[in-house]
Amino acid sequence: MELPVYLIGYMGAGKTTAGRLLADKLGWHFVDLDEAFKEIHGYSTADYIRSFGLEDFRKKEKYVVEDLADQIPFEHIIYATGGGYPCWEDNMECLNELGTSIYIRWKPEHLAKRLSLTDLSERPVLQGRTEKELLEFIAPQLEAREPFYAQAHHIIDVDICDEQSDERIADALFRLIRESV
Repeated sequence: MELPVYLIGYMGAGKTTAGRLLADKLGWHFVDLDEAFKEIHGYSTADYIRSFGLEDFRKKEKYVVEDLADQIPFEHIIYATGGGYPCWEDNMECLNELGTSIYIRWKPEHLAKRLSLTDLSERPVLQGRTEKELLEFIAPQLEAREPFYAQAHHIIDVDICDEQSDERIADALFRLIRESV
């Protein structure tokens, strides 16, 4: 397995939570790229998009990923990307060149359920939606993103949505990495 590891998938897929758990299990470093964006630019991703638009955000987000790849000397690191990051320009190709990408794949109905239980104020495009409205929004967007996500080196399918989902994802990622390293 080529290091570092980039976790990709739709918002709410568990990239950050399972990624942190995985990094702890492995004794590796963890970087949430949304948090790194905020540290570098002084805006949360949601606030930046509201203020400057999605197109400008995607350009800045790409620079953050590339800069961190150049600046952080650790091979043993897990990155959690933003949900839309792999779907812009050649970002998926870049991730695959920088390290190993792993797609955390969920069914749209499970993502809708999972996201409905979170604070949607940090996710401007989902804010105020019911679980049914979330599903109606997520399903076509996830279908459009699937060709990008499917370019990942590895795919972890999540088929159950419960309070143990993040731990199960971290365990599956751990097994995958341990078998591949």
